Amino acid sequence: MMRILILFLAVFFVAQFACAQEVVGLDAAHDSVRVAILDQLQVERDPVLDKMLGWHIEKNHEKEGMDGFRVEIFFSSKMDAKEQALKTKVDFLSEYPDYPVHIKFVAPNFRVRVGDFRTKNEAWKLYRKIQKEYPTAFVVPDVINFPLLKQNL
Repeated sequence: MMRILILFLAVFFVAQFACAQEVVGLDAAHDSVRVAILDQLQVERDPVLDKMLGWHIEKNHEKEGMDGFRVEIFFSSKMDAKEQALKTKVDFLSEYPDYPVHIKFVAPNFRVRVGDFRTKNEAWKLYRKIQKEYPTAFVVPDVINFPLLKQNL
């Protein structure tokens, strides 16, 4: 008798969970992508949470990239720093054409950063490869370009 009762309860709960699932799409009413399930939930939450979520989505749209890592191979604030940065970029690209090179000016320094790595480990691989030619290089966190998606042929 006990086995039948346990079996009945197990089937009942499995049936409840199977019927309760619903496919939820994305709500494209606003410029930002919001998951529609958040609006459908009946959860008591502080209105500050919704405000913080909206702020987070807005900040991610402003970022124009994603968090990642690059290898900084040059920085200077000298009078000819811009020319040196351009020369460093050209020299690096002639030796390693497969890596994107970015020149940034953050007052008062010109910086040359290489790569768009999602993990610190990927950046360290490049660092180890170039550290003899660029002994002052180091890995830095940065906002990187979104990775290119491979097209299905």
